[in-house]
Amino acid sequence: MTRVVLASNNPKKLAELSAVMAGFGFELVPQAELGVEDAEESGATFEENALIKALHASEATGLPALADDSGLCVDALGGRPGVYSARYAGPSADDAKNNAKLLVDLAGVTRRRAHYISVIAFVRSANDPDPVLCTGDWHGEILDAPRGAGGFGYDPLFLVPTHDCTAAELDPTEKNRISHRAIALAKLKEKLTAG
Repeated sequence: MTRVVLASNNPKKLAELSAVMAGFGFELVPQAELGVEDAEESGATFEENALIKALHASEATGLPALADDSGLCVDALGGRPGVYSARYAGPSADDAKNNAKLLVDLAGVTRRRAHYISVIAFVRSANDPDPVLCTGDWHGEILDAPRGAGGFGYDPLFLVPTHDCTAAELDPTEKNRISHRAIALAKLKEKLTAG
């Protein structure tokens, strides 16, 4: 089993990634367990930030690294919050504050199409000349009020039309099968298996 450092300190994201990657031959070790601090996400895109995080964790540990940069893009807001999803309401904002700001920004808006995006970066080393980047999209709409207690981030506001419920109301196993992160990870498994 290959030890791979997971470039995240978000426990809910760690649980999702570990569940989806189960049985792939990776022992995912959270970066905090190896004394690695979060990287500064200075990129303008999800791809840049995912790569920054993966390379940072690999350089600090000498291990291969896996990173996810993900967020919510709302059509009516020109793609915002985008790469700023986790800090939409400010640098120390939590999910509740970010959701509240999103609802304020969408007040009076009737077309509420949105999509989650996840970019997974996998590097074999800190100087990997050929990092693997995989993207997953998950389309839905933003509700007027939160529903459900599961998930994290904007899940209570994100309506999944195919299931007629929010991402926060989905069974975790089902979410891990159809989400943006699941789609990106499936592509990663395919690429690594083919390579």
